[in-house]
Amino acid sequence: MAEPQRKPTGGVSRLTLLGLRLAVLVGLLAAWHLGVRWGLLDPFFFSTPEDVIARTWTDLGHAEIYRHLWVTSVETLLAFATGTAGGIALGFWLGLSPIASQVLDPYVKAANALPRVVLAPIFALWLGLGIWSKVALGFSLVFFIVFFNVYQGIKEVSPVVLANARMLGASRRQLMTAVYLPSALSWVFSSLHTAVGFALVGAVVGEYLGSAAGLGYRIHQAEGVFDTVGVFSGMLILTIFVIAVDALVSRIEARFLVWRPEAAGRTDAA
Repeated sequence: MAEPQRKPTGGVSRLTLLGLRLAVLVGLLAAWHLGVRWGLLDPFFFSTPEDVIARTWTDLGHAEIYRHLWVTSVETLLAFATGTAGGIALGFWLGLSPIASQVLDPYVKAANALPRVVLAPIFALWLGLGIWSKVALGFSLVFFIVFFNVYQGIKEVSPVVLANARMLGASRRQLMTAVYLPSALSWVFSSLHTAVGFALVGAVVGEYLGSAAGLGYRIHQAEGVFDTVGVFSGMLILTIFVIAVDALVSRIEARFLVWRPEAAGRTDAA
């Protein structure tokens, strides 16, 4: 029978943990409100929590904000899908080809060292201000996260496991599907939160630097007319969106990594 309140970390129940998190949020909002009211914070630059919440509530009641959310969602999904596919493909190739890995190693490291903010205007110049320049920026972030995880997963395969599989007559295709692929995918799924997060960062940053729609564009427009309430409202909506995406990723991760010891333990406890 499941316990009514499981203790995930440090002996603290989920209810207590939720209460502590809400207390931190209330404390921050109270400090913000009192700082403005007592003249410690300029309302022109910091607005007030009441105004931000009211604007956010109003915006969420209009269809316009959902158009921007849809654009950002599509850009994030495309960046994540293409970056993951490219990272897996190159990670497998270089992980299984020592010569190619040694030849391309300095070029991969050099490409990964490029600052993505510098690439954003270049992508906009090449691909225009539509969604594809944002997808390209998100791709450049997701690709290397997935690539390095897949590459490491291939390299982490135990030589003993490989030797035993070959001794049993496993073909190269069987080695790929039964040995290399599970090892690589475990690393990919472990980095799922990071990859999705960076895909979203790429989309929003690209929209902020140059776009005609999206959450980043909306924040940039508010900033351009010194609408502090609009800026903070856009950031709050973006935060809500990120929390929703993170919750979705957590469910997907729990579904596909149910075989992990810690995940299995949580499932059994439920």
